[in-house]
Amino acid sequence: MNHSVLRKAAILGLAAFTLAGTFSPAVNAQVSLETSVDNEGTPIQGGTLKIAAVAGEPFSGAFSSLVADQSTDLSVVEGYINTGLFEYDENLQIKDTGLASAKLDPENKKVTITIRKDQKWSDGQPLTIDDVIAPYYIIANKDYTGIRYGDDFKNVVGIEDYHDGKSDTISGLKKIDDYTLEISYKTFSASMKQVGGGISPYVEPKHIYDKIAIKDIADSDQVRVNPVGMGPFRVKSITPGEAIVLESNEYYFKGKPKVDGAVIEVVNPSTAVAEMKAGNYDLAELPTDAYDTFKDASNFKTIGTVENTYSYIGFKFGSWNKDKEEVEMDPSKVIQNKALRQAMAYAFDADAVGQRFFSGLRFRANTLIPSLFKSVHASDLPGFTYDPEKSKQILADAGFVDKDGDGFIEDPNGKPFTLKFLARSSSDIAEPLWSYFVDSWKQVGINVELLDGRLYDFNSYADMLRSDDQSFDVFEGAWGTGGDPNPTGFYSKKAPFNYERWADDKNEELLDALSSDKAFDEAYRKEAFHAWQAYTNEELPAIPYLYRYGIRSVNNRVKHYDVANGSSFGIEQLELTADEPIK
Repeated sequence: MNHSVLRKAAILGLAAFTLAGTFSPAVNAQVSLETSVDNEGTPIQGGTLKIAAVAGEPFSGAFSSLVADQSTDLSVVEGYINTGLFEYDENLQIKDTGLASAKLDPENKKVTITIRKDQKWSDGQPLTIDDVIAPYYIIANKDYTGIRYGDDFKNVVGIEDYHDGKSDTISGLKKIDDYTLEISYKTFSASMKQVGGGISPYVEPKHIYDKIAIKDIADSDQVRVNPVGMGPFRVKSITPGEAIVLESNEYYFKGKPKVDGAVIEVVNPSTAVAEMKAGNYDLAELPTDAYDTFKDASNFKTIGTVENTYSYIGFKFGSWNKDKEEVEMDPSKVIQNKALRQAMAYAFDADAVGQRFFSGLRFRANTLIPSLFKSVHASDLPGFTYDPEKSKQILADAGFVDKDGDGFIEDPNGKPFTLKFLARSSSDIAEPLWSYFVDSWKQVGINVELLDGRLYDFNSYADMLRSDDQSFDVFEGAWGTGGDPNPTGFYSKKAPFNYERWADDKNEELLDALSSDKAFDEAYRKEAFHAWQAYTNEELPAIPYLYRYGIRSVNNRVKHYDVANGSSFGIEQLELTADEPIK
């Protein structure tokens, strides 16, 4: 069970470095976490599960997938109240064990959704295919105030005509019967097999929303006071911003949960570890940068799984042409020289970064596809191991030589250059972390400096990327892929999220292959993904350097818990072995 995969501090000072600016020998290794936990004890009847929602901000109170845009709220909705249509396997591909199944028809660009018969909402009202159709009409309505009306919805035939008021219906939605819906799409790729890859997962109680003006949904009782859902729990009470009390839903399609209910409270990250050690909660996603302070806790265990996220070093190749709506490369930039990018990839020690800064919960990435996606991840590619001598040789072979004796190379034309590095002040470890990168590049003769000599807060950093600011040459970033590993949305020349502003004809050809009809064949798809990863490892529009674990801490009174993607374990199966969490 791992719902969070679908969405998008221990302070380490400079003492971790030697005077030369490189890491001293590592003393710990990449963590190897179990994905499940089993505790001793005989389960009690019922009981109340106590959950810490670890967050630096309160609940916004929008407990609906239609309008929630805060991850803490969404985790409550998706995990407990209204879990959605689909379940997925270890590669995040839709499987038929959920409330609904999806039959794909690539040739005709159609998907047939079939929901289980004789199901009910948490208020006892029947759940039908009309409840699957309703979200399309809400989200595409001109009065809708949420953020869900994006490319996936716009890909449904006729939905834009409805949105623009040209039609009263969405022609691409065809109700077959009370349990079956046929959806027609404009474009259709193998990404449709992935959860979050193009098929809406939403199911909402039409009998409730029919009574609410669409412009008023965000502030309605259905969203903020008494949400009706189809998940394992129903809402009993809400303390705005602070807590939500749940009771078991006897109408849940997988059966009534074994616990009587649950209490979810917002807990600040600074106190979350102490709260778990004090035995105040059963479940918590504790801060990973504090892992060393709780990894050996006596009253709870920490399990985890690799996430759909990777960290990277990006290069600024050009700009966004608004008229053409595509990337436009600047050939004058020194980072256009592939040898320079490759040299930078071998100059820092990603293994040591993961160990020393993140307690081994982050580990060296070898491609721009997260290793979570086992069916398409190119695990055989070596990636970039720390080899400063190789960096120097690559530079020398390409004509990057220090001609004036200042310790830094000039470009092949003999012109000195300095690369400006944009980095975030995201945590207490940010300064030593990014200083290490800068020092590592300088150690091989590449003159890199932090942009304006400082780190930027997240909002300023994001604004600079989005606005196509040209004052930097290199930047650090991280992408969460959602349920679909297809990288087109990040690296196509037509993708606004291609913040590197990299355009390459061969890359477009390889990306097209990933989205072609042939990619519905698993062998072809795997080969196509491998070809793209090999090519981007050679061309390096961005240097992948860390994958990461997501972790969950589980009190010893929880009999069994499992976070593996594709696991058959669900929260409805959870049992407790004591009346209160173990202290």
